[in-house]
Amino acid sequence: MRKDTIDRNRILFEDNHLIAVNKEAGELVQGDHTGDVPLIDKVKEYIRRTYDKPGEAYLGMIHRLDRPVSGIVLFAKSSKALSRMNELFRIDEVEKTYWALVERKPKELSAELTNWLSKDNEKNRVKAYDKESKGSKKAVLSYAYLGTANHKFLLEVKPKTGRPHQIRVQLAKIGLPISGDLKYGSERGRGHMIYLHAKELSFVHPVRKERITLRCPLPDETNWRFFREFDASESK
Repeated sequence: MRKDTIDRNRILFEDNHLIAVNKEAGELVQGDHTGDVPLIDKVKEYIRRTYDKPGEAYLGMIHRLDRPVSGIVLFAKSSKALSRMNELFRIDEVEKTYWALVERKPKELSAELTNWLSKDNEKNRVKAYDKESKGSKKAVLSYAYLGTANHKFLLEVKPKTGRPHQIRVQLAKIGLPISGDLKYGSERGRGHMIYLHAKELSFVHPVRKERITLRCPLPDETNWRFFREFDASESK
């Protein structure tokens, strides 16, 4: 498989309006200064080759995942789908579910966290505060503890807002940095990956107007393998 495209087995969903892809940890969604081929360009090339399209295929960026994060990324194949999906994300009408591995068991097995986040763009780092401050943005998520394996603790996280680094910094704020996330307090790093996986998206389809739920399998990586037994969708 050429590095400028993706394999068909990474396509989680596709119709005339949307395409959902399984992003690997360490993979860029959109291009940056590194010059590495981003996922959006790989998907464009996949569409061009699969449907024998002349020139560059249209593909709209709906949302992003941080480079070290794995999981489902959704793109729009038409401008109509892009504008409608952007609105659904803007008004928080897309239900997002993540799985995160942390280094210790949470004191509260489930909770809702509310913080105000402020981003340092130069350092690409976010700080979380308990009270609103100038320029900060409100961030809300809920989490639930699911179980433990191989000295890691699994949380299911549902962000209710979509702020940069939100899950990473909010969990770190309560002493639960995501395993491998050196930027936010993990003791050990894993290169361009952290143990945060975008597992599920649920929303009303922008054209068909029916609710769909898209799911992404866990990465085939040592620590994640220990948690497959917790994943009901993999046993169906």
